[in-house]
Amino acid sequence: MVRRDELHINVPNPFRCPISMDVMRSPVSLSTGVTYDRSSIQHWLDAGHDTCPATMQILQSKDFVPNLNLRRLINLWAQSHGPISPASSPTLSDQQLRGLVQYLANENEKFNQNLFNSLSKMVDFAKSKDENRRFLANFNGFVPAVVGVLNREGVEIEVLEMVMRLLDLISSQNGVVEQLHQLITKSNRNCLSSIQLVLQRGSLSSKIESARVLGSIALDADSKRLIAEKEGLLTALNDLLSSETDRSLHDVVFSCLVSLSVTRSVKSELVRFGLVQFITETLSSPDVSVSLAEKAMKLLSKIATCAEGRSEISGEAKCVAAVAERLMKGSMAATEDGVAVLWSVCCMVGDKRARECVGKSNGVAKILLVMQSGYCEGHFMRRMCGDLMKVLSVGLGMGLCYDTMTKHIMPC
Repeated sequence: MVRRDELHINVPNPFRCPISMDVMRSPVSLSTGVTYDRSSIQHWLDAGHDTCPATMQILQSKDFVPNLNLRRLINLWAQSHGPISPASSPTLSDQQLRGLVQYLANENEKFNQNLFNSLSKMVDFAKSKDENRRFLANFNGFVPAVVGVLNREGVEIEVLEMVMRLLDLISSQNGVVEQLHQLITKSNRNCLSSIQLVLQRGSLSSKIESARVLGSIALDADSKRLIAEKEGLLTALNDLLSSETDRSLHDVVFSCLVSLSVTRSVKSELVRFGLVQFITETLSSPDVSVSLAEKAMKLLSKIATCAEGRSEISGEAKCVAAVAERLMKGSMAATEDGVAVLWSVCCMVGDKRARECVGKSNGVAKILLVMQSGYCEGHFMRRMCGDLMKVLSVGLGMGLCYDTMTKHIMPC
């Protein structure tokens, strides 16, 4: 039986143009001896470059000559293999990738079809298998060259989308996120503006990829603050929640906002955006995924640490009820986030309506279950649950008093 990978046509590397990565239709050679497809190298030269894209040698002459022998070999190969299948496994040699990296690093145009095609080929190569992604990530100068495209002003959205797709594909490789963090947050140039543009004007998949990359590079307090303080960026992320219905997008946006919610000013701004109402709708939805619900709960627990957030949550009865309803229905981490939210509004704010909502949602029994879930004496979660039991029992007229140092509820 023929294996599936044996059905793929592997195009010989010498037959591919180092710029477009397509099989050459009209191969021509420069004075450096490197062969390119005529249309690709002509565009490079017309853009004002005086170097060989693959070697970066200064050209003594911009003339090129047809490589008839290579063209004959390509034609013979094409006749014996037939049309190239779209399923062909893309390949890249060291020399080809070196040429592409140098091409990206020296491309100054705002939009160039060859630039777009080159990035597209690298995306196809990266999508093929993990080995390819590892090859790209470890190739010297590759990540800086790709990020460098983001730093240019006025780059067309189609090119930026390809860059974000490529970065998202390789971001899981060892050391890439650290490189991206250094290049994007330390450059103090145009990278964040380019990412923001994709979030605003890109396709749905590009928006997801951009939000995922943005969240991954928020590694420390400084980078989180820098990203959050980028004018219009938080607004762009929030707009994705209100303007798009795709829950996969909501999932990555919530993750990104959780990473960025480190200062009071950021949390307050999210409250002003109306995020508490959106989180309430998410938590109240009967068909919301566990992952999305838990990220919404995590974000709500972050918002609840600022006064504006607690006030907004207290005034949103459906929010308190939704949080209480979801206790013990997901991971323990999500339950702890929910308890933290309820503690904030019931104990810190002391909101009577919030306490009534918790009681009506069977919250007292659930909080007791949480407290009896193996937390040691003095654990912050055990203390929070104890505080909640006290205010809830009093507020609901249960006639109970609770000693946070014991496991028992006793009549007064």
